[in-house]
Amino acid sequence: MNRRNFLKSMGAASLAATVSGFTCVSGKKAYAAASKKTNVILILVDDFGWADIGCYCQEFGNDYYESPNIDRLRSEGMKFTDAYASCCVCSPTRASVMTGRYPTRSGITNWIGSSNPSNREYICPTNTSKLPLGDVTIPEILGPAGYATCHVGKWHLGDSGYLPENQGFDENIGGCHWGHPKKGYFSPYQFPSNANLPDGPNGQYLTDREGQESVDFIQSAHDANKPFFLYMSHYTVHRPTQAKQSDIDYFAAKAKPSNSRYKSLKPAYAAMIKSLDEAVGGILDKLDSLGIADDTAIIFTSDNGGLLPDTVNYPLKGGKAEHWEGGIRVPLLVKWPGIVAPNSLSAEPTISVDLLPTICEMANIRVPNGVTIDGQSIVSVLKQKGSLKRDSLFWHYPHYNHDLPATTIRSKEWKLIKRYGGNKEFELFNLKNDISETTDLAAQFPGKVKELNEKLLAWLRHTNAKMPVKNPNHPGNADEKKKIQLG
Repeated sequence: MNRRNFLKSMGAASLAATVSGFTCVSGKKAYAAASKKTNVILILVDDFGWADIGCYCQEFGNDYYESPNIDRLRSEGMKFTDAYASCCVCSPTRASVMTGRYPTRSGITNWIGSSNPSNREYICPTNTSKLPLGDVTIPEILGPAGYATCHVGKWHLGDSGYLPENQGFDENIGGCHWGHPKKGYFSPYQFPSNANLPDGPNGQYLTDREGQESVDFIQSAHDANKPFFLYMSHYTVHRPTQAKQSDIDYFAAKAKPSNSRYKSLKPAYAAMIKSLDEAVGGILDKLDSLGIADDTAIIFTSDNGGLLPDTVNYPLKGGKAEHWEGGIRVPLLVKWPGIVAPNSLSAEPTISVDLLPTICEMANIRVPNGVTIDGQSIVSVLKQKGSLKRDSLFWHYPHYNHDLPATTIRSKEWKLIKRYGGNKEFELFNLKNDISETTDLAAQFPGKVKELNEKLLAWLRHTNAKMPVKNPNHPGNADEKKKIQLG
């Protein structure tokens, strides 16, 4: 279904749902429409690690980072222990968030603006530089149903013609082709004009500005008596590691945990988290002051794991740009008053592609027929009324970065990493017994390796994934070059 036909059908579908009093989620589950539409706020943080907030890291002895407002989302909602980003770097995950589809489908398999090395063992596929306009996005589904929609912060899914306002958002504040604040976190930011984020007073901190823009949008939507979808896509905590000096001084004076693994924690990074937390607090305060907190669902998560050595992802192994858990497992907190029980916990494996169908069900809006998505709504999990009906999650990163190109599958407690090149093709872990991925079980369980590899290959074919191919000019591939010459 192309975009024009989709938007036309959505207008008719929304009207039909309103008249009948019923709607359908993913074409399967029908239920009575709520009397008041739920506002939805999606907070996506850049490079934010699984253990970068108190309600995760304190469990493992790190009380250095402070996040009381984000922790409030946990105490008033559900914490997920096994949530994942769709990729180990940003742009592919962001495409998945917007479309509910694995990055392999859009062709965005690396961060936009990246380049492929030409002298490595494998030739990597070309990365798509923009989210295709034909892919249906969250705001394109919610907008025709009467939602005011706003993007604030990092976009990194294309430049002019492919910006948030071209992908269904009513407002875009800060979104452009940048993957990080290139002039730093303090005004003058000097964003390009199409980002719609003019410089503030000298020294204004970007995270504070994003928080205020979000609060202003909530106020304007409330004044217009419209339900709203706010995509608060913070640039923080991506490098450069810059924070307000008073906050840096506070953490410089604060004692670090006695455990030696935390000696590398950085005051400036902790200060960036503090500003992020204050921005979240501003949103919560605004919802309370307007009396709409009970009508608003909030989702908090990250686009990939924490960057090493900027943070510590313990007990997870590795970090951003790697397929170990530290690169792909992320925090996920959901607050939805009246639906999600306070202080609840779930170990259900979820992934970024689940956000679109979940938000649609929160808003009581149909995921349209003819729109292919890979995710599943997690509302049944949020209600503690069931688990998701799938066996496996997948990741495909066919590029060189901190590691070799790789494809990964998690099937229940088992996880298989398949690398392209190097001396070891497979790593197999049992995450139930070994969350830190200390013991490779590939040699011990060859049958499980074979089983998961077959599932992985089938998924690559199903999603038409672009693959790395052996470089015939690489010294290690002399046999491949000879085959080409003979052929």
